[in-house]
Amino acid sequence: MLLSSLAIVFGLTVVAVGTSLPEFVPSIIAARKGEHDIAPGNIIGSNLFNTLAVVSIAGLIAPLSVGPEVFSRDMMVMAGLTLLLCVFGYGLRCQGRINRLEGGVLLAAYLAYTGYLISTLF
Repeated sequence: MLLSSLAIVFGLTVVAVGTSLPEFVPSIIAARKGEHDIAPGNIIGSNLFNTLAVVSIAGLIAPLSVGPEVFSRDMMVMAGLTLLLCVFGYGLRCQGRINRLEGGVLLAAYLAYTGYLISTLF
């Protein structure tokens, strides 16, 4: 369990930043130029590639075992945050924008989840 939690924390921090940063910078530049449509495509495309290609290639190299806590805890958290992101992105008034408050809520949820996982390590 300790190894599984450590791997999840490592994946949420180091690997996530390393794989998302190359997509984050062009999205910020495009948003500053007023081209907002490129940001969701960059983020969704990067996440889909990481999930489908990287995990499947790793599974081809060596079989992966997934702990039960990933299904009971982590999948529910990610499903809830995905639903929240859809609600924020679509908007209650159909604006199709995520404002600073909503972005702050999503960032706080990420930090709280990562903090919770780190606290379970010790």
